[in-house]
Amino acid sequence: MGTDEISDIRRFAFGRNWASFVSEVDDERIREAESSLREMLERDDLSGMTFLDVGSGSGLFSLAAGRLGAARVHSFDFDPESVGATRALRRTYAPAAEQWTVERGSILDVEYVERLGQWDVVYSWGVLHHTGDMERALESAGRLVAPGGLLFIAIYNDQGWRSRVWWHAKRLCVTLPASLQPLYAALVYLPFEAKAILGSLLRLQPQRYWRRRVAYSRQGRGMSHWHDVLDWVGGYPFEVAAPERIFDFYKRRGFVLVRLVTKGGSLGCNEYVFKRVALTPSREPQPVAETAPHVLVEPDR
Repeated sequence: MGTDEISDIRRFAFGRNWASFVSEVDDERIREAESSLREMLERDDLSGMTFLDVGSGSGLFSLAAGRLGAARVHSFDFDPESVGATRALRRTYAPAAEQWTVERGSILDVEYVERLGQWDVVYSWGVLHHTGDMERALESAGRLVAPGGLLFIAIYNDQGWRSRVWWHAKRLCVTLPASLQPLYAALVYLPFEAKAILGSLLRLQPQRYWRRRVAYSRQGRGMSHWHDVLDWVGGYPFEVAAPERIFDFYKRRGFVLVRLVTKGGSLGCNEYVFKRVALTPSREPQPVAETAPHVLVEPDR
């Protein structure tokens, strides 16, 4: 690993969490992951395209990209347990996928990033804000996108003082022994679960809460509610950004926004898809997208 990686801070064990999730992956979750990629990238498949998974975690979306026909898939993660989880998923669901490579790497390692070259689709969902240097990570991710290529990222929404409260909650979580972190996460998230249950009861629809939890893989891109809770509560380092900050950052670097899904003022990540239309950063006016970006504000759940 390069020395650029910030390693002198406490980190949540993301890899341990995703290694646990791999055992829950099934065909339905894979289909939902595929559906998520198709919807956000606005493509029926990825035939002939290259796909780079920055911070692959469980490897679910690398697998989905391969199943959608990507000509080459490369997954990397800073956490060695995440690398192991991705390799385990590949062994189980795509053992003959020679076009899918997996290795340990850091988006903050300049030399490593330069060796990767450029890709048609660069995917990094909920990763760059956990590196300890989000701006540098955003910069590196953008450099990996080929001209005309797509950048699909998700970044925690800036909620002002509430984000600062979450920073402290996450920081406390990673100071606890690993055995106590799940209990801490459950206690921190309990008010949100109670609110959801109470809302269902007040509507005289007690089954509404249960249906939402059963359907979480469809709402959560094929993910697991409990593993996401652990990530939400324990995910440290932790940075946030308002949509306009991300938009301006990439506009100055030759990208146009083609799709945006926001969380409004609620918890969670805003999702962005950018298209690279210029080779180098510029302060000159950038070309206007052929169509207006597709903006969707998700309702609170």
